[in-house]
Amino acid sequence: MNLKASLIALTLISVICDTLVLPFYPQFFAESFMISDPQHVGYYVATCCVTVMLMFPVWAKVARYLNEVHIWVYTQVIAGALGIACYLVTDLVSFWIVSQLMLVFKASYLLIYPYVMRLEQQDTRINIAGLFAVLMHFGAIGGALIGGMILDWVNARFLYLIMATGDATQVVICLYLIKRFAIPLFARDPVNTNTNTNRTIVNPKESPSTMDMVSTDASFFWRKLTKLNRMFHSLPVPGYVVQLGVISLLFYFAAFAIRPFLSSYWASISNWDSTLVAGLVYAIPGLVALLGLWANYRFRDRLSSYHKIALAMLWAIVGTLIQSISIDWLMIIGRLIYGWGLFQVMVTLEVLLFQLSKPSQFARDYSQVHLFQNIGLIFASLMTGFTVAEFSLSWPFYLSAIVFVLTLLMFLMINREHFSKANNQSFTTQTESI
Repeated sequence: MNLKASLIALTLISVICDTLVLPFYPQFFAESFMISDPQHVGYYVATCCVTVMLMFPVWAKVARYLNEVHIWVYTQVIAGALGIACYLVTDLVSFWIVSQLMLVFKASYLLIYPYVMRLEQQDTRINIAGLFAVLMHFGAIGGALIGGMILDWVNARFLYLIMATGDATQVVICLYLIKRFAIPLFARDPVNTNTNTNRTIVNPKESPSTMDMVSTDASFFWRKLTKLNRMFHSLPVPGYVVQLGVISLLFYFAAFAIRPFLSSYWASISNWDSTLVAGLVYAIPGLVALLGLWANYRFRDRLSSYHKIALAMLWAIVGTLIQSISIDWLMIIGRLIYGWGLFQVMVTLEVLLFQLSKPSQFARDYSQVHLFQNIGLIFASLMTGFTVAEFSLSWPFYLSAIVFVLTLLMFLMINREHFSKANNQSFTTQTESI
């Protein structure tokens, strides 16, 4: 197995293990700790997002001195041990502490994406972005299906033992990579990333790595985290990053708002009393994403990225509203439509970022947009718990649809010159043909 294939396997295992419990947190807390308060689930998911968001800059800073593969060995050993501890603890406070500590070390796996990008040529990075988007969806499918199947047979706590098994598998893969490619401990040493027949030496001193840039920016944000009033004065953020960041914040808020209680909503409207079926319904957008990847490769449309995003957001709005109808077969149709719009917007937003950014600034721009995305996830977790507690399980869909509409209107307003330019070109073409 070569280096890239191994890193893809690490990503897939990580996503599957991390999404085992995500669709079933309401059931997990009710079964394990007798807590059925929706706001508690919202607070917990939001805290998980904050933990990962804050720890990513720390691990990026560590990666300036130690090679990422070596970091993953140590962090996943600790994460695996803490996963076993999550299975064993019996009181709620201990579970919160241990599970958040586990996420502190699991956050190091966010370094995989820029690590892979460092190995790619500039003209192939967009393809890698699409591949990783599909890996995220495919991992979510596997996690939801495995989690639902396990919950039909055993206690929800058992999912944390599956997570620990995944961590152990990742440690084995990392040790294999260190031995096969002679990866040094310290990041400043030359790293051999190929076999003996076609050997390439990557020397960070001669060619600054993508991770060096990520680490610099991430550590910058970490130092300035408590000085928000000075952050934007200290670092000039490009206008397109701010625009895409705000759009991503709203879009990820709307996309994530329906996830935490989706399985509970399905159980309330369907006669299928099975967490496996609930996991299948949860995974429908991931299955649609695989179809979307094939369709994007097979059929090349003439729409610009801006038009493609606007059209896909309309699909997402329609799909979200259909899901709010309390009929199980209509919800499945809504999940299909919603999944198509979701995938197209996610991928095209990243492609648009690559189009506007320069390769030398990719790490900085991506880290800043990623920060906006995480803020959207945090607020979505808090608001979803509140709406379910105050209203009903269908309200997250209304909240999501409203934010999707606001996102679309803002996107059209910010990029109105691109749409007017396209309309003028279309009118000119039609006039010339006459």
